[in-house]
Amino acid sequence: MSAAPASRPAWLGRTGLASALLLCHVLMSLAARPKGPGHTHLNSIRIDGDISLGGLFPVHARGHDGKACGELKKEKGIHRLEAMLFALDRINNDHSLLPNITLGARILDTCSRDTHALEQSLTFVQALIEKDGSDVKCLGGGAPIIAKPERVVGVIGASASSVSIMVANILRLFKIPQVSYASTAPELSDNTRYDFFSRVVPPDTYQAQAMVDIVKAMNWNYVATVASEGSYGESGVDAFIQKSREDGSVCISQSVKIQREPRPGEFVKIIQRLSDNPNARVVIIFANEDDIRRLLQAAERENKIGHFLWVGSDSWGSKISPVEQQERVAEGAITILPKRQSIRGFDRYFISRTLENNRRNIWFAEFWENNFNCKLSRHPLKKGSGIKKCTNEERIGKDSLYEQEGKVQFVIDAVYAMAHALHNMHQDLCPGRVGLCSRMDPINGTLLLKYIRNINITGIAGNPVLFNENGDAPGRYEIYQYQRRNGSSEYKKIGHWTDHLHLNIQSMQWPGGVQQVPTSICSQPCKPGERKKVVKGMPCCWHCELCDGYQYQHDLTTCKMCRFDLRPNANHTGCQPIPIVKLEWSSPWAVIPVLLAIAGIMATMFVVVTFIRYNDTPIVKASGRELSYVLLTGIFLCYATTFLMISAPDAGICALRRIFLGLGMSISYAAMLTKTNRIYRIFEQGKVSVSAPRFISPASQLVITFSLISVQLLGVCIWFSMDPSEALIDYEDQRTVNPQLARGVLKCDISDLSLILLLGYSMLLMVTCTVYAIKTRGVPETFNEAKPIGFTMYTTCIIWLAFIPIFFGTSQSAEKMYIQTTTLTISVSLSASVSLGLLYMPKVYVVLFHPEQNVPKRTRSLKAVVTAATMSNKFNPKASLRPNGEARTELCHNLETQGDSL
Repeated sequence: MSAAPASRPAWLGRTGLASALLLCHVLMSLAARPKGPGHTHLNSIRIDGDISLGGLFPVHARGHDGKACGELKKEKGIHRLEAMLFALDRINNDHSLLPNITLGARILDTCSRDTHALEQSLTFVQALIEKDGSDVKCLGGGAPIIAKPERVVGVIGASASSVSIMVANILRLFKIPQVSYASTAPELSDNTRYDFFSRVVPPDTYQAQAMVDIVKAMNWNYVATVASEGSYGESGVDAFIQKSREDGSVCISQSVKIQREPRPGEFVKIIQRLSDNPNARVVIIFANEDDIRRLLQAAERENKIGHFLWVGSDSWGSKISPVEQQERVAEGAITILPKRQSIRGFDRYFISRTLENNRRNIWFAEFWENNFNCKLSRHPLKKGSGIKKCTNEERIGKDSLYEQEGKVQFVIDAVYAMAHALHNMHQDLCPGRVGLCSRMDPINGTLLLKYIRNINITGIAGNPVLFNENGDAPGRYEIYQYQRRNGSSEYKKIGHWTDHLHLNIQSMQWPGGVQQVPTSICSQPCKPGERKKVVKGMPCCWHCELCDGYQYQHDLTTCKMCRFDLRPNANHTGCQPIPIVKLEWSSPWAVIPVLLAIAGIMATMFVVVTFIRYNDTPIVKASGRELSYVLLTGIFLCYATTFLMISAPDAGICALRRIFLGLGMSISYAAMLTKTNRIYRIFEQGKVSVSAPRFISPASQLVITFSLISVQLLGVCIWFSMDPSEALIDYEDQRTVNPQLARGVLKCDISDLSLILLLGYSMLLMVTCTVYAIKTRGVPETFNEAKPIGFTMYTTCIIWLAFIPIFFGTSQSAEKMYIQTTTLTISVSLSASVSLGLLYMPKVYVVLFHPEQNVPKRTRSLKAVVTAATMSNKFNPKASLRPNGEARTELCHNLETQGDSL
């Protein structure tokens, strides 16, 4: 009998040409095979039942050199396959679950390859494709008999995410629900593309979040990632990178992908590439166990033992095979595994399996040989091979090591989830019926999927089994660390994750027995007073920049300027008040001006007392008593100004400074100006007339003097009305480059410009007086005080000409306050001292030590005195040599007498 290819439905085109060809190939090879109980097909196990479930398991590893399958996988393959058989036995023996309904199975080997799994899984859909036997003819001429394959209503599997993705694309076309026990790729959560896919293990999005939480708990922020090529590895790393970006506290130094078919030396290159960035010691691994083992081997070969800190996904979990003979380089590795529990019932079941009672598993004989390192009689033994012959007396767990594989629990839960969904469906569609009813023949896959998504049962380990709207199970993980103690190695449970991480850091141990957590950070923390300048695109990497000058560290990434009256502290972590300084009485800058002022005041008081004591003597009268007392008052105020300038500024002191700083000088220069003006007018009048000028009497001179002084007072009053005086702290005056040297200066609100205006009027009086002194320089010395006043003004001008460059030239100096205050007070005191010394000390000397010269002379009329003085000046230049100053005394005495008579 020969069979032609079956016809293909039009909708099958969506799977692509390759899938269609594979489907036809499988149908041709399987359609004519007879059906019988327990019959084994090529690379598959078939168990008869009322309802048949499919199973996909990686019984063998991926093949090489063109072979589809490689070596046997004892744990991930046989353990998981037997877990499904164990679950089917329990369900079929449970009269409360699917009563009078037997579950059968068709179990296939995926050989850990997605393309091979796709070809094998087409077996599940052959019953859904209508067979056309019109072109099939028998040799005897009879009608052909085409065996109808069993109908698979649901599939348990697959293991690898890449296999599940490939198979899910086919099963969804035929509306066959699929429940995986190990596939965790995030993309399988896309309910629009994989709507018939569910899983009893959480997706890698939860696992990635758990791994990010682990990295954060260890204070690591700079990691590398390694992924096996394929959906599981690449999707897992993508999920980890996405979660780390959302968190913002973990950065990826580099992401490395292991090719599906690695070339020789590729793993060494990966280790070398990871070593290029020594700060990123933590390596996140989403890879299959074969790639993990070869990666660890390469790390040991490159002498990187203890350098890398491995964080493995559930594909590493607590498996022995990845770390076997790699214990030293794997020490300290943190691995994650969906929360599970060893199923004791399965242990009893599995260790009781023998070649006699487990014939339904067509790969069990191969497992037996591999597990006990022996050969069955069907294989001839070579002499000297060292391999013993199997006796069938070997026992699992007794003659070989046995440890339950980590996903056994989830395989059982997946089978039970499918069984409970069928049970609930049967109760709703066939109430009270024994066995299947017409409404469940055939079973509607879309309706079955609805029942699967709605189950909420307790799994075999006591954990709830349920699905969300995308078919995902809730995230529950256990955290392990691979530790070595006393020469032995083990996976030690160090915590768990259920929405939140719970980690026992104290129980962790690192390479070399170190208890302190190793570091894996991009940049060291910045010192106090430094801000982070984050590298673009790498929030965990930064450069540290010092907050210099008057800046302080506002937060981790920002420096801000201190307020104008504050300066940064020593480490620039905050601001503190700028110290306030003022001129202290004990300062050398104040001592000299104060001593000079005290001496001047004492001298002034001595002159005043002497003048009062000898008030009616000719010398005192001749000096013009009224103006002399006014002038001495101004000199006293000049000296007293020193104490106002050194006193601590406040509103009162500042007001007194405004008043008296210019007032003393104004009084002095107003009096001297009045005197020189009077002399000038007298002698200018004498040139044209013998009559006396107007306003030369003492009373008139006082009126003129006080009129000049009132201008100064009027200006100060206007200043007060426009800008009341106050003390202030100038923080710019001594704001140095080094903030530690910055000082705030307590001073009055008198700017340099205000000071110039304040002293300007006094300067004007001084200059005017100097001009009159120059004009009267030809007057004989014997006539009044023209010459002493002239010398006084010349000297005073020199003093103030020296003051200006010193005062304004030090405006940028750190000692500005001290230099300017001292310069100003000394200049004012020197001006007063010059006036006091040149104008009054000679008179006091004569009064006290030469009283014989202090006698009255004969009196002539003012007219005669002026005429004599003028003529003497014209015809006898040496008249100035006349002793005793007779003419001057006579002139002044005459004027004094005239003033008294007014």
